[in-house]
Amino acid sequence: MSAKRGDEEKVEAYSRALIDAARSEGRANADLVQWLHARKFSPEVLETIAAMRDADDLDLVEKVAKQYKEILDSEDETVSVTVTTAVPMDDDLRQKVRTKAEKYLNAPIYLVERVEPEILGGIVLEAKGNRYDASVKAQLANIRKTLASTFIGSDEQ
Repeated sequence: MSAKRGDEEKVEAYSRALIDAARSEGRANADLVQWLHARKFSPEVLETIAAMRDADDLDLVEKVAKQYKEILDSEDETVSVTVTTAVPMDDDLRQKVRTKAEKYLNAPIYLVERVEPEILGGIVLEAKGNRYDASVKAQLANIRKTLASTFIGSDEQ
């Protein structure tokens, strides 16, 4: 029972330390979102981030991520495919996307799933520097552009 009590005290101490630091910079809610994703990080990622922090190199995180992807793309047969949807994909859609992407790219793929409600619906695929946007948002933008050029820019009224 004392181990449980000790854990509760540790949890509260960690939580308060995070909240105090985040509140001091006005980002408590943003830190909560990050914290909920932190358990997904591998020990190697956490160790690398800690080493970068110790070396005052956190400003290089984005560049490291970009180079990491470039190295993987050039040295690995597996192709990273980012799929963006308005709602999380179910297993059936995930399998359909995987099958079509592997056939189209003629390579095994690693699926990276993103949920962005602002695309309204549809799907956006990104692989090997190419982007295929079949989102409702993009379709509406194309319709708007067509209507504007047809009706607003035409001589006939």
